[in-house]
Amino acid sequence: MQRLYDFIRRHPTGVDTFWAVILFGFSCLQVAAAAHDPRQAGWPVQLLVALGMSAAVALRRRVPEKMLLLVIAVGIAQLVLNVQPQVQDFAMLVIIYTVASAGERWASRVALVAGLCAAPLAHVRWLDTGPNSATEKAFFIVMMTVPFVLAWVLGDSMRTRKAYLAQLEERAARLEREREAQAKVAVAAERARIARELHDVVAHNVSVMVVQADGAAYVMDSSPDQAKTALETISMTGRQALAEMRRLLGVLRTGEHQEAGEYVPQPDVQQIEDLVETVRGAGLTVDFKIEGTPRPLPSGVELTAYRIVQEALTNTRKHGGPDAGASVRLVYFDDGLGLLVEDDGRGAAHEMYEDGGADGQGHGLIGMRERIGMVGGTLDAGPRPGGGFRISALLPLKPAH
Repeated sequence: MQRLYDFIRRHPTGVDTFWAVILFGFSCLQVAAAAHDPRQAGWPVQLLVALGMSAAVALRRRVPEKMLLLVIAVGIAQLVLNVQPQVQDFAMLVIIYTVASAGERWASRVALVAGLCAAPLAHVRWLDTGPNSATEKAFFIVMMTVPFVLAWVLGDSMRTRKAYLAQLEERAARLEREREAQAKVAVAAERARIARELHDVVAHNVSVMVVQADGAAYVMDSSPDQAKTALETISMTGRQALAEMRRLLGVLRTGEHQEAGEYVPQPDVQQIEDLVETVRGAGLTVDFKIEGTPRPLPSGVELTAYRIVQEALTNTRKHGGPDAGASVRLVYFDDGLGLLVEDDGRGAAHEMYEDGGADGQGHGLIGMRERIGMVGGTLDAGPRPGGGFRISALLPLKPAH
């Protein structure tokens, strides 16, 4: 049954042609039965009328507007040539429905007007076939007009339904496209977040390891104990980097992360002091102070503060020079957390901080701005009066809207 239905949907003109042949066959039988009726036109004329109406049914969905004009022309010919209403006139109802449901708007209006005029014109043309009293004549005309009106109403309702379904399909397609776009944006944002995490972890820890390795190589012969301490620092830093890398992999594997619970937690403000100690062990002099009353902060603010300090100290080691020193200030305000990281080194090239690293080298500062923007904070990075580099940030406690 489904195959038959699919065939009918794929060949609408063939189905219409089948019904047109059936209609023409019944019309021929009626013409043969009334062949000797003196009140009717000759049988060739009646056959031509039946053929025109049947052709309109066969082609109604291919060219509905033209078939409407054909039916109107054939109907006028019936009035002029005295071909009384017969079974082929059922095609008028079919064409009115078709044009109202799928034709142009002007054709739909013409079909409605033609349907309203058909019964009155037929009654006027063949007065002897109708009742005598005015009331009965009016009732007869109304009853004969009702089928034409119903055909148009059904067709127009079908047009409205098709338009509604098309609108629903278009809306569903648009929502699907929007969902795909949102999914792509979410994936891109997650990739950017992971890229920032990887940059912070790798840049900081590898920088410490490189400094310690250079120091160990320099004092290997003259001071084995210092070389041993440097190697221990390298080992500890490498383990810390691996632990944070595993945490990132745990974020990617959400299910494993929730079930295993073996990944280290995200860094927070309390670990900044440990970070400073690690940097001091790498040979950089760092002055660390906390102002205000420490208190728990939102996890996003905690992680952002840690990464900013980590990236700032990494930049100091990379660009500050061999004798550079740094200071880190954490200030707890009522409505936020302030960060100030300064060094007295030679600073960085202006391309590294202007426009967030427009030359493609200042990825650390770009990551800082992105992180701070996510929590609704502000960042000021640039040369410090008197030499060196300064990074100042304010992280609000309320999330950005």
